[in-house]
Amino acid sequence: MTTILLMVVLFVLLIFPHELGHFIVARLCDVQVNEFSFGMGPVIFKKQGKETQYSIRAIPVGGFCAMEGEDTEEAGDNPRAFNNKRGWQKILILLAGAAMNIFIAFVVMIFVSGIGGIITNTLAGVTPGGPAELAGIRAGDVVIAVEEYETDTWSDVINALDIVMEKDEPVDITVKRGSEKLTFSMLPMVNEEGRRMVGIEAEISHKPGTAIKSAAIATGEMFTTIFRSLRDLIHSENVLEQVSGPVGIAMAVEETSSYGFMYYLYLVAMISVNLAIFNLLPFPALDGGRIIFVIIRAITGKAISDKAEGIVHMIGMAFLIGLAIIVTGSDILKLFGR
Repeated sequence: MTTILLMVVLFVLLIFPHELGHFIVARLCDVQVNEFSFGMGPVIFKKQGKETQYSIRAIPVGGFCAMEGEDTEEAGDNPRAFNNKRGWQKILILLAGAAMNIFIAFVVMIFVSGIGGIITNTLAGVTPGGPAELAGIRAGDVVIAVEEYETDTWSDVINALDIVMEKDEPVDITVKRGSEKLTFSMLPMVNEEGRRMVGIEAEISHKPGTAIKSAAIATGEMFTTIFRSLRDLIHSENVLEQVSGPVGIAMAVEETSSYGFMYYLYLVAMISVNLAIFNLLPFPALDGGRIIFVIIRAITGKAISDKAEGIVHMIGMAFLIGLAIIVTGSDILKLFGR
């Protein structure tokens, strides 16, 4: 039951904000929105606004934004129809869904960073009698360099120390203390486990500014990870082993949530970025494919009709549905093969 609830939350956080992004920018561009729905399937509640019908549907996963002239063969003469808007307006509306997914990932990572805390290169303390304390380093100092290696994060500090402490020689650590930059030299000591150490402890920050900076870095790293995965997927001999559908996502949710809620939130952020990138792929029926058509039609004029574009998107959607069925089948086989 917990996994099902977490799956519902996951899909709500991924798909509904995506459609909300389309809706907000469509309204800003004065596009007629006929219906904006939370959920899919049969309508259980609806309210008619001045123009838009707002509805809640039975299956609480995702939603949709139905714009006038978006999927019809002809938009007619309605100046507020999606297909009659300028190219740049269409592109903004189509980009808005992916932008919202990225924003959701960023906000989730701010929460994760703020609650869990970020290990910084500011020192919370030094080991009494250790090399760092004897050299003059104090709690509150910010480590900005180890030998010739600049250190902006605690990971930088650890990596630099691992390199310079390979030899049994003094180590120079530069810190920022107030407005001063001070360099201290010390000979690492060997602890009970046989590892060299200087005796410094990192401070864990829960400050909003630190959380925002960390969230931005983490979101950027997710982009790098996903693009690398796409590159590897192209060269993979068994693609189905590398991709997952709803069943595979459910398995991942169950596994990560068992480690703790923060791991689940990180998964939400990662899948949200993944969804943004997937939707911007230049494939028919996806937002990226629609953007390609906007650009082509802006160059060629009316060489491609609304009907022709609609057929291409229908074929693309059929392919994606078929792919989803195949991937789901593969996920089920993996599930029973665990």
